Amino acid sequence: MKTPLVIFSAMIWLAAVACTGAIKAAEDAGDPLVDAIVNLVGDRDKDLRAIGLQQVREEVKGEAATKRFADLLPKLPPDARAGLIDALGSRGDKTARPAVLEMLKTPDEQVRIASIRALGFLGEAADVPLLVQPLAEGSEAKKTSAQRSLELLLGKGVDENIVQALKMAKNPWQQTALIQILQRRKALTAVPLLLDLVSAEQPEVRAAAMQTLGQLAGAEDVSKMVEGLLNTESGAQRETAEKAVMFVCMRIQDADKRADPLISAWAKLGEEQKTVVLPALGRVGGPKTLKVVEEAIAGDNAQRRDAGVRALCNWPDASVVDMLLKLAQTSDNANYRLWATRALCRVAVLRDSRSDAERLDLLKKIMTLATRDEERNLVLDRAKAIRTMASLRFVLSYMDNPEYAQRACATVVELAHYRELRDPNKAEFDRALDKVIGICKDTGVVDRAKRYQRGETVEDRAKTSK
Repeated sequence: MKTPLVIFSAMIWLAAVACTGAIKAAEDAGDPLVDAIVNLVGDRDKDLRAIGLQQVREEVKGEAATKRFADLLPKLPPDARAGLIDALGSRGDKTARPAVLEMLKTPDEQVRIASIRALGFLGEAADVPLLVQPLAEGSEAKKTSAQRSLELLLGKGVDENIVQALKMAKNPWQQTALIQILQRRKALTAVPLLLDLVSAEQPEVRAAAMQTLGQLAGAEDVSKMVEGLLNTESGAQRETAEKAVMFVCMRIQDADKRADPLISAWAKLGEEQKTVVLPALGRVGGPKTLKVVEEAIAGDNAQRRDAGVRALCNWPDASVVDMLLKLAQTSDNANYRLWATRALCRVAVLRDSRSDAERLDLLKKIMTLATRDEERNLVLDRAKAIRTMASLRFVLSYMDNPEYAQRACATVVELAHYRELRDPNKAEFDRALDKVIGICKDTGVVDRAKRYQRGETVEDRAKTSK
């Protein structure tokens, strides 16, 4: 390994060479600066090579220089070759693409993975099949590199070629990976195929297609998405599908019309299918949906009633608070009371026309309705969204109870994060934070408490570290 003095001398030498003709280097492959960088990149010493690779990435521009660097690839040992391929990728000059494609044929895994990475910057639509192949049969490192490059790849026809690859794919993991890539690329051209895949045989493919449609589909696609929802199993997978439909509906600008595509699709279903889709209707909300949900809850069909209650508990805003309170207080069904209580915890703190005091009063009422410590701790957690001293005092009243103390500590510290609340009430917050420091078992929470007592925030510490 070269000494620091040798490395420093190399850097000085590069600077001196650059001063003699750096402008020409952009067009003249024989420029002394290009020669100097080629020598450094080919050096056996890793530190000197690193200096040369940095120059490849950032300093010398022009296609001629890029070709000189790319021509060096076959002459280098594998580790140096992989480093140069990465540098050429960062350089972003597609003149290097043919040389990088050749490196995909080499037996060295490190070099092939570097080539896959570089194609994310240097490749084009025709390279999509080369990047798709590792998703089915490559190592984890190769799969990850191929996935990332497919996400980054630019140029006309790239999305269409990825969609075509998805049509041809047989491996469920490969299909799922391609669907996720199309989602990250925001490839709207994929929507028709994804609508077909919501009925795929493999549940993981169906789930990935529904989730991606939640980001890419439009209101006109909701009916087909409902078919996909009906293909899911109850539980987490169906909830994911419901949320995907909700995301599409929520993108409709007119709030009064957001539920229309879903209600229209729901009306065409059979009775059993309507029951399955009801909870999804609740996630969208709105007056038209509420009428359907109320009818289901009031009806004689037990399954439809369960679905109606779930729909009400999925409601996106606090407009159904009174109905949820009635369920939590008076229902003779223990499950309904529990579902309603948990839903109240969620909507109680949502910002709307209610004041902070009204939102806190609702949390206090939920605390009296809760029958399990899990929901009581959930109330204490939700209180952090109400940034008032009354909220702090409410939470402090539970810190002496071992069942609730840890959750209360976390909420106190979260409230203390806000200077506009903490600074005018420093003495009261200091006492509360003293209590947190004394009983909290989470060292991260204790550390934050101590910093807030000193008047610091995360932002302050970041500035200090600089």
